[in-house]
Amino acid sequence: MSQSSETHNSAQPAGGASFFAKLMRGVREALGHPIFRLLSPVIDQKISVVEPNGRGTSPAGSLRASNHGNDAITVLSANLWHDWPRHRRLLQRLEAFARLVETEEVDILLLQEVARTPEVHTDQWLAERLNMSYVYSRANGHHKGIGFEEGLAVFSRYPLKEPRLRHLEPTFRPFVRRLVLGAEVETPRTRLPVFSVHLSLIPSHNAAQVELLQDWVTSVAGSRSALIGGDFNANEHAAQIAHMKHTWLDVYRHINPKKDGTTHELRLFSKGRATRRRLDYIFFFPGDSPWRVLEARHLDAPDGPHSDHRAVLAKISLD
Repeated sequence: MSQSSETHNSAQPAGGASFFAKLMRGVREALGHPIFRLLSPVIDQKISVVEPNGRGTSPAGSLRASNHGNDAITVLSANLWHDWPRHRRLLQRLEAFARLVETEEVDILLLQEVARTPEVHTDQWLAERLNMSYVYSRANGHHKGIGFEEGLAVFSRYPLKEPRLRHLEPTFRPFVRRLVLGAEVETPRTRLPVFSVHLSLIPSHNAAQVELLQDWVTSVAGSRSALIGGDFNANEHAAQIAHMKHTWLDVYRHINPKKDGTTHELRLFSKGRATRRRLDYIFFFPGDSPWRVLEARHLDAPDGPHSDHRAVLAKISLD
């Protein structure tokens, strides 16, 4: 059984909503002209893409016992690679990912590039396949308007409460959005704030988004512990990532201080040299709770690649 809900679209960039309202009024007036009536299908598509974010879906879910004992919780962050416009092997990759989640007995998923295409709504497919609660928000595109969209999602074997959405663009950009989606996970011992994030490829925007992200997570979590996972699109040597580690724990480096941390390889030509980078992270905001990181790994699905990114797994426990 599922229920629809609105994510809390807090602190949207100034002028974003008012700009869209003014745009809509102007478009409605313009569409009264005979020439524009002929172009209305194309115009409708463009308008749908710039429509503000905020809609989400949150199935009810039920409280379950932890799979791991000692109050350990396993968290997995993964960019699922929408591969627009080809969506190559999307269903096969989703099934491989679902098996990975089952094999690792994951309790919480922090997902990016969660695609909705005419063939499959990834958020709904995973919720039914894994029997997990979830919240989802569109980031870019518009399924009804252009037949494709992608966004962020948080999945949990425990109930999810208080979904929140924050735009991280330093300026209003209607066609490319970078967001963080948060929710409260009701574990058997405590309510844990968790966040899924996908940041910009542009270094200056990325740095500004990291600053906004840290401020917002701190304001939401307060003195509580929190988990933040996602595709940060910045290597670990970038200044903003290094600065973030002053207050947030990089769980992979905490467990693997010297190990290769590559999560993404980009090869422009079939025989060219690959650029190897670490782009995907799980960070732990300690707060006042006595949590302890037990394990952290980078991994691929056992039945074939689920994405062009490796997933990040962390197991944490009440100390």
